[in-house]
Amino acid sequence: MRARYAALLMLIIAGCARRPVGGGNVALLFVSPACPIANRYAPEFERLAARFAGRATFRLVYPDANDDEVRAHRAAYGLTIAAERDPSHKIVAWAHVTVTPEAALFHDGKLVWHGRIDDRYADVAHERPAATTHDLEDAVAALVDGRALPPAHPAVGCAIEQPQ
Repeated sequence: MRARYAALLMLIIAGCARRPVGGGNVALLFVSPACPIANRYAPEFERLAARFAGRATFRLVYPDANDDEVRAHRAAYGLTIAAERDPSHKIVAWAHVTVTPEAALFHDGKLVWHGRIDDRYADVAHERPAATTHDLEDAVAALVDGRALPPAHPAVGCAIEQPQ
């Protein structure tokens, strides 16, 4: 009985300790094919991934999309950044995100920043012609340069639904 209990405990500990990201600098970008706000950021995500290539790894995270939706979305928007699904929302919880689009930055597996991409959207109904602050870009630049990260601001977008 003790051996079974010990084995079960080890499985639980291993599952809880597993981190959704590895070492180094990682930017997780939470997106949804059904979110028009997130879709508007596809070119920006590609630009940032190219700008910080070799210094930070960018990954798209799809909390609520199935495999076919992910493939179609990536093709429709020309997304080349690595992507993964998160149907159980374990990565969503780890990153403390609530909407798409929202970004989370990790350094050596530890969450160090999460927030909006920029200030293009004041709220879901009000889009500026252009962003005046670039929160994610500034945060990634600070992270890769070893500087203090700027403050994060709440993201504006489409709510991530809780799994059933």
